[in-house]
Amino acid sequence: MADDKDASSPGTEAFVPDFSDEEDDSEHTGTQSWVPDFDDETGEHPAVTGARPEPAAATDATPTPAAGEQESPEPAGPVQPVNVPGRYLYLKWWKLALVLMGVWAAAAVIGLGLFYWWYHSADKTPALFVVLVYVVVCIVGGVMLAMTQGRPLISALAVALMSGPFAALVAAAPLYGYYHCERVGNCLAGILPH
Repeated sequence: MADDKDASSPGTEAFVPDFSDEEDDSEHTGTQSWVPDFDDETGEHPAVTGARPEPAAATDATPTPAAGEQESPEPAGPVQPVNVPGRYLYLKWWKLALVLMGVWAAAAVIGLGLFYWWYHSADKTPALFVVLVYVVVCIVGGVMLAMTQGRPLISALAVALMSGPFAALVAAAPLYGYYHCERVGNCLAGILPH
């Protein structure tokens, strides 16, 4: 296979590593050993473009552009983000409040339902498993939404979703107080034992 070298495409020949300890580079075809330069120059350094230099044997076979053609410019560095005019990079307080209230209202209903199911069930294991699944879905969903960049409304939804289990707990607390006061009595407003 090494005997079937095609001169028109030198970049397609197979790579065979040489693990000998010899310092002689005459056996290597088109490769050069790279030695870092640690000089004390403090001048401006050009940006690294990521383009690899072609081997010496391959530069002879590459066609040069015609007189009217220009070579494509190589990028000088990483691409900078673009801020589109007219697009908010922040969220107005009332939009944040609306998103929070909407998600918290849904979480309150879920919290009331889960607590009611847990309190009235004989076997509490399925109810506790559903509570665990609800908390995991809220946390993972909030983290996934928080990874969205440049969309403040999605970020507000992520914050609201992450605080959903807390809203469910706050909604279930008066129901817990009501059930407790039914058994004990002597409660303030029927939900706060004293």
